[in-house]
Amino acid sequence: MTSGNFFAELKRRNVYKVAVAYIVAGWALSQGIAQVFPVFDIPNWAIRMIVLLIILGLPVALVLAWAFEITPQGIKRTEAADAMPQARRQRKHAWIYIVIVSGLISIGLFLLGRYTAITAPPRQSETIAGSIPQKSIAVLPFESLSEDKSNAYFAGGVQDEILTRLAKVADLKVISWTSTQHFNSAPGNLPQIAEQLGVANVLEGSVQKVADQVRVNVQLINALTDTHLWAETYDRKLTDIFAVESDIAKAIAENLQAKLTGSEKNEMSKKPTENSEAYELYLKGRFFWNKRTSADMKTALGYFEQAANVDPNYAVAYAGMADCYLLLPLYGGGVPTEMYPKATAMAQKAITLDPSLGEPHASLGLVHALFDFDFPASVREFEEAILLNPNYAIAHHWFGDSVLPALGEFDRANAEAQRALELDPLSIVNNTDSGTVYWITGRYQEAVAQFKKAIEMDPRNYTAHWGLGQALERIGDLPGAIAEYEKATQLDDDPLPLGLLGAAKAKADDRTGALSILDKLQEIAKQRYVADYSFALIHLALGQKDDAMKWLESSYAKHQPDLNWVRVDPDLRPLHGDARFEALAEKILPAREFKGSIAFK
Repeated sequence: MTSGNFFAELKRRNVYKVAVAYIVAGWALSQGIAQVFPVFDIPNWAIRMIVLLIILGLPVALVLAWAFEITPQGIKRTEAADAMPQARRQRKHAWIYIVIVSGLISIGLFLLGRYTAITAPPRQSETIAGSIPQKSIAVLPFESLSEDKSNAYFAGGVQDEILTRLAKVADLKVISWTSTQHFNSAPGNLPQIAEQLGVANVLEGSVQKVADQVRVNVQLINALTDTHLWAETYDRKLTDIFAVESDIAKAIAENLQAKLTGSEKNEMSKKPTENSEAYELYLKGRFFWNKRTSADMKTALGYFEQAANVDPNYAVAYAGMADCYLLLPLYGGGVPTEMYPKATAMAQKAITLDPSLGEPHASLGLVHALFDFDFPASVREFEEAILLNPNYAIAHHWFGDSVLPALGEFDRANAEAQRALELDPLSIVNNTDSGTVYWITGRYQEAVAQFKKAIEMDPRNYTAHWGLGQALERIGDLPGAIAEYEKATQLDDDPLPLGLLGAAKAKADDRTGALSILDKLQEIAKQRYVADYSFALIHLALGQKDDAMKWLESSYAKHQPDLNWVRVDPDLRPLHGDARFEALAEKILPAREFKGSIAFK
């Protein structure tokens, strides 16, 4: 048979027509199932299998079209059908009907799929996945399976170490410890947790420690699809725990397809100490530091000191000491002139031992902003901290609410505060201080809303109450502000909200109330640290500018952490234009370094 005769025979046997009809019908069917099946949560593999079968069916249909014909008497071989002219006339246009019907079916299925897709409620995984990066993870609290309950700190320490290694990968979004601690070790509502934390994946695990033996179980889960991506069990000696943490972090990065630089790979493999005793002491220190009270931070400081004594080259132990010295004055546990130089020394020691650590750079950034008033140095340290540890929420948080507002970089300050919230969305501190950044940058209505959100998260959050008071003052609600200051003083004995209350009473023409609070602060100052700034605010509200300036100059001389915002602090605006105040502001932050505007009220 010649090629011409062969193609003519294909046409005579209606193979071309069957091919066209099959392709149109197959396309219609595949389009229909692609539209409808997802609405009923039929998995994608089933859709792919059907489409594959349709494709594989084409050659089968062509072979059958060559060999057989459909006649009124049924299916006949082509040779027999050729002898039936009437049958041929009846089937002459049958293929056209098939194409038309298939097209109508395709259109109907398409419209059905679109209609049901619009009217059906969106699945949670689709809703979440629209705004959540796939390369994002939360490491949930590890369950401690040790019979000795005093080993609970160890499970938390392993979780924290894995977090620390992952946080250095710039291609990943890693949620901070503060937010993950709100959940159980193996919760059943992973999609809801993923939505709250803004992640696609979670790591669950357990730790069992017996003497010098450690067992670590982990499983990586895509919370959006409830798919187990990876799981492993490690049985090692305590001295090998760093290798386990490194292997887990690498496996997570690999499964999430995160791009790792050479330095990031090295950081994941790093062994911070060879001494298991120093490591355990450090974990105990972090366990207490995370409680964030004055007493617990002092306990943590003791453990960090012991860890450094056991291993003098253990860099993160010095970083832990720096964090304790840095925060103790802010929690009423120390005097700034005593604590901040020690924080600086410990942070510098940590950096000398391990220049790749981001945490001590962030500590130095805050010291430079609050204590040294060295704002260029503060910016450099914060930028270095974030470069070394992109997921370190505390660095973004401190950067956003210390030096950036002071310099007038308001947009950048709010961006850093929001980044801290993305990395640590359930942190009470972050939610409160993002309100503070709104307030100091003149976005008062947003500050009110954010402080109220922080109070909803924790009604006993006294910092959010006095922050809300400051924001209410700015929008003209002085009675509301006084009520919030009073709530704050009832919840905590911190002298600062008491000073704000005294100033607010003076502004409300309650001079007697303001003077009474001024006397009370002077009595408190005999027993504990009270910022000179609090006295200055009351005197300023009473119209006593000379006295206010004396207290502010005293605060500057003592390097108290209250004047870094001197050029933008709304409560100090009545002093603007006063030669003494302008001279003080120039000493704290030279005008040439200030990049913002104070045109807002």
